[in-house]
Amino acid sequence: MIYRVIGLMSGSSLDGLDIAYVELEETGGRWSYRIDAAACLPYPEEWVRKLESAIHLDARDYLLLHSSYGHYLGRLVNDFIVANELQYRVTLIASHGHTTFHMPPDMTAQLGCGAAIAAGTGLPVVSDLRALDVACGGQGAPIVPMGEKLLFPGTDLFLNIGGIANVSASMPGGYVAFDVCPANRVLNMLAAEMGMAYDDGGTAAASGVLHEPLLNALDGLDYYGDAYPKSLGNAFGTDVVHPLVKSFRIPVEDALRTYAEHISRQVALAVRMVHDREKASMPTGARMLVTGGGALNGFLVSRIDAMLRPLGIHAVAADSQLACYKEALIMGLLGVLRWRDEETVMSTVTGAVKDTVGGAVWMGR
Repeated sequence: MIYRVIGLMSGSSLDGLDIAYVELEETGGRWSYRIDAAACLPYPEEWVRKLESAIHLDARDYLLLHSSYGHYLGRLVNDFIVANELQYRVTLIASHGHTTFHMPPDMTAQLGCGAAIAAGTGLPVVSDLRALDVACGGQGAPIVPMGEKLLFPGTDLFLNIGGIANVSASMPGGYVAFDVCPANRVLNMLAAEMGMAYDDGGTAAASGVLHEPLLNALDGLDYYGDAYPKSLGNAFGTDVVHPLVKSFRIPVEDALRTYAEHISRQVALAVRMVHDREKASMPTGARMLVTGGGALNGFLVSRIDAMLRPLGIHAVAADSQLACYKEALIMGLLGVLRWRDEETVMSTVTGAVKDTVGGAVWMGR
């Protein structure tokens, strides 16, 4: 079976909409993929403001934004289809939406009405990919491990560095994954103080000086001592971590350097936590595949690699296409699995009472 799908992902870093047209093929239970076209479409300042402030809206205005953003996504998809001459080739759209509220096990909410996308494109749409897992008592996150399991068999460990960094691993007791710490959302907020959208390659961080008191304060936050399954909402980075960093009143370069070290330390501690709890060690020469926008931050990846080396693990950044569009690719796969009525979320990852077939389907015609 071959599926031609568009996957949409809007990350918490607000750098833009990741959109990927992918061909997914299933043969005898084995999946393969090809990314034929992809782009990160930067949000206009108007949409950055709308998405940033969404959590402060009343119910009426929030739902109006939910619909408006869905129609906006539909227009972007239509433009992408025309630009890449994909007319009559796309059979399904899978949209993650933009996370606003994430409060498991009570609720999770992503902006971007699937019905509006379907109405605007005339194509079937799968959306609300996290909701059923949360309703079943799970964290609703991370949801990419199902795609990692099916598309990248044989890889030892995964680290995705987006607005939030998360790790995942296939262990003897089952697949485990969880959010580690805020990442690009905080780094980009700091870089913005220097007039940059992001710290390209980690150059500014590399020029800074490590600030031990700040590092100790960050590492001491309660979340890091919690057992998994666990997940983070955007507010932890914007409302807790960023104000803590700014309270130390140090140069931005030093803050970037220290926060990169914090991410690296927490990734290594997360891997140790998995080793200790699962009572299993990684094979000699194990690799951690690093994806997300943070995979392009050479300084950050080098610090993560240095922290993992004592554990016998080597951090390897994915190629630029996979690094940037893995999540959009996997959203496409999750949409296909939902279309096939197959499980999309693993309870060993999220802590739900059962594996679930997540996603709402909107036919578009």
